[in-house]
Amino acid sequence: MKIVIAGGGFGGLRLARKLNNKRGVEVLLVDRFNYHQFQPLFYQVATAGLDASNISFPLRKVFQKSTNVRLRMADIYRVEPEQKKLVTDIGDISYDKLVIATGAGTNFFGNKELETHAFSMKSTVEALQIRHRLMENLEQATVEKDPQEIERLMNIAVVGGGPTGVELSGALAEMKNYVLPKDYPELDFSKMTIYLLEGSGKLLGAMSEKSSVQATGYLNRLGVTVRTNTQVASYDGKTLTNKDGSQIQTATVLWAAGIKGHVPEGITKVETVRGNRLPVNQFNLLEPYQDIYAIGDVASMVTTEYPHGHPQVAPVAIQQADNLASNLLAELAGKPTHAFSYRDKGSMATVGRNLAVVDMPKPKLHFGGFLAWLVWMALHLMLILGVKNRLFVFLNWVYNYVTYDQSLRLIFREFHRPSDEQPPVLQARKFMEGEKV
Repeated sequence: MKIVIAGGGFGGLRLARKLNNKRGVEVLLVDRFNYHQFQPLFYQVATAGLDASNISFPLRKVFQKSTNVRLRMADIYRVEPEQKKLVTDIGDISYDKLVIATGAGTNFFGNKELETHAFSMKSTVEALQIRHRLMENLEQATVEKDPQEIERLMNIAVVGGGPTGVELSGALAEMKNYVLPKDYPELDFSKMTIYLLEGSGKLLGAMSEKSSVQATGYLNRLGVTVRTNTQVASYDGKTLTNKDGSQIQTATVLWAAGIKGHVPEGITKVETVRGNRLPVNQFNLLEPYQDIYAIGDVASMVTTEYPHGHPQVAPVAIQQADNLASNLLAELAGKPTHAFSYRDKGSMATVGRNLAVVDMPKPKLHFGGFLAWLVWMALHLMLILGVKNRLFVFLNWVYNYVTYDQSLRLIFREFHRPSDEQPPVLQARKFMEGEKV
């Protein structure tokens, strides 16, 4: 059985690992990157707390001893179900079973202006772009003469009060409180405002009321300006305008307000549902197709408990991958398959130093503060791939905790040139030697 997995995120990678070295199956894992990205810590890369390499792990290293799993780095163009092939930029890939695990990207809800000017954070590259923009704005503020322009360069608006928005705004507030005043003594950080805008009436909408209230209190303590029931209308790169008419002057808008599934073209017999997700049955099969499955953020499995599909979080993708791997092997052996049942182990979000919230369903329990923060850190360390990565992340966290500082506030400039100018290698060499480029 030739199984092609489209996507190397939590679900796709887990499925490939579960099928690793199993007899009777040949697995091809296709992803546009050659590394796995640990998405829950993107915000720490964006705020200079971790290096990008700390949360990225080479996919080929995972399968160095594999006899049946192979990898291809490619952009997926479309699926052709009738021919049972995946069309990519490196050629066509045939399959017996196709598993779509392409995850989800940023949803700007059709607002082209926001899509043009706001920053999203759904990849390591985007997290690095945010870090670069934050540092560039502060450097520019040190030489700016207009007080209003300085304030605009320093202000940051985070849109979306889910876990990503809460964690990102909390990390930015800690940078403002502990790190940036030491780096930029010429700037008055009392004039810097970090806004967290949420369209609904509470933060962390998927968590308990206690978690929402507690997280809001933590953010207020850190100095974040939290505005609920606030929906963004437009952003032109300088002024953020809300639907109630209020405006925020800011050079940086970080969008964490929604996601939509990455659905490859060619799936014509199925209409996507809310959030651009593919409807699947209890076995993650994409009916009426008999050989195409979907797992993780791109899949929507409607159940009594989850009428709009399961939450788009890593544990769902991992558990669906485990169940699907078991079913594929059972099918190969002529044994019965089992429907997927999600085991909710709880949810959590960190706000800052010693500040986090945790909800557990069984037994129903909520706790916050230092203990929740320790639980959050321990769980994320366990989920990171690679002993080396875990060690580096842990050492970075210890260093940040002891020194109230990060050491990754670096700006890497690009070299731009017309085709008839000096080649980039020569430009870089002259730049390093202090010559004008």
